[in-house]
Amino acid sequence: MDRTFDDLVEEAASVSVDGWDFSWLDGRATEARPSWGYARLLAGRMATAEAALDIETGGGEILAGVPKLPPITVATESWPPNLALAARRLRRRGAALVADDEQPRLPFRADAFDLVVSRHPVHTWWAEIARILRPGGTYFSQQVGSRSVVELSEYFLGPQDGSGRAPEKARAAAEQAGLTVADLRAESLRMEFRDIGAVIYFLRKVIWIVPGFSVGRYRKELRELHERIQEDGPFVARSTRFLIEARA
Repeated sequence: MDRTFDDLVEEAASVSVDGWDFSWLDGRATEARPSWGYARLLAGRMATAEAALDIETGGGEILAGVPKLPPITVATESWPPNLALAARRLRRRGAALVADDEQPRLPFRADAFDLVVSRHPVHTWWAEIARILRPGGTYFSQQVGSRSVVELSEYFLGPQDGSGRAPEKARAAAEQAGLTVADLRAESLRMEFRDIGAVIYFLRKVIWIVPGFSVGRYRKELRELHERIQEDGPFVARSTRFLIEARA
C-alpha cells in the first residue's frame, strides 16, 4: 500500500463510527463468522414469537433485517448516536425503541416477553431477563467470549486476563437466575487487519478492546504497528463468540 501512515490515520480518525455497520472495513479487515448463523437462527425465533425484546440493539441493523417481526417488538439502546440510527430503522418496521441505560432494573413489567434477544451485549443481567420472560419464554444471544481479540488488546496494553466472559460462566449465571440452558456453543475465529486505518477504526468503534483508546495517546504504538504490517503482512487476531439459549 502506497498511502502514508499520516494519510491512513487522518482518514480512520475522522470517519463516523456510529452504529454497528462495519462495511467501512471491506477490503481492509476480515473476520470469520460463527458457523451457526445468528441472523438466520434469530429470524426463525422471531417468526414464531408474540412479543420480543432486543436488548442493546445498536443501530438496529440486525433487528431491522429480520424478515418477520412479532406483533409486539421492542428494542433498547443507550448510546445516543446509535439511538438516532435505530429509531429511523425500526420505525419503518413498526418496532418500538426505548432509550435505556441498560442497567437493572429493565423498564418492563414481569412476564412481558416470550422472546428476549441480544447480540454482543456488554453485560447480561440474568435476573432481569428471567423476570421479564414469560414462563416458557426464551433468551437467545450471541456474545463475545473470553480473550476476544486479545492479541490487539495486549499489543497496546500488555498482558490481559479476559477470562470473565467464558461461556461456562454465562451458563452458571443463567442457571442461578432460574433459567435452563438449552444450547451453548463457542468458536474461535480468525481476524486480519490489513492496514493501520482498519485498526484505528476498529478500536474507535469497539471501545472495550483498548479502553480509552485515542490516536494521540497511542500514536507511537500505531506507527510501529503500521511498519510491522507493511513489512510482515496483516496483523492476525482471534475473536471468540458463543451462542447461548436459555429458557424460563
